[in-house]
Amino acid sequence: MTKEQLHELFEYKDGNLIYKIRRGPRGKIGDVAGSICKTTGYRRIPINKKFHKAHRLVWIYYNGEIPIGLDIDHINRVKTDNRIQNLRLATNAQNTQNVTKYKINTSGYKGVHYRKDVEKWVARISIDNKRIHLGFYETAELAGEAYKSAAEKLHKEFACWE
Repeated sequence: MTKEQLHELFEYKDGNLIYKIRRGPRGKIGDVAGSICKTTGYRRIPINKKFHKAHRLVWIYYNGEIPIGLDIDHINRVKTDNRIQNLRLATNAQNTQNVTKYKINTSGYKGVHYRKDVEKWVARISIDNKRIHLGFYETAELAGEAYKSAAEKLHKEFACWE
């Protein structure tokens, strides 16, 4: 999909691509294109019988082709917020750094878990596919602060500790 093709099919408004031409029974002129995928949470838009993630199409609509090896990252981590000012190019590693803690996290802090064998909280962070041990701590809060500090240094603008 090229920038020119997208401009023929859609208008951009407030983070959404709006149909300029009728696209079957569900794609009426003036409607927001696509729907939210129940499994991934991303808006996806069908074009020529193939689904495309809306944030990637918005990026292409404004900037043209996405360079090989790069992803589109949602700065605020909201998968449905496809405003162009909320999107940026990122490597896969950077995109992975800008994610919140897992739902099954029990410490309340990203990168922190409890080790029963030493009865301490452990902080770890990853960079360039390598795990870095940040230390053992008496409290989850202290381990969380260690993670946050390391994330700010190592992940820079992609740091997320929530």
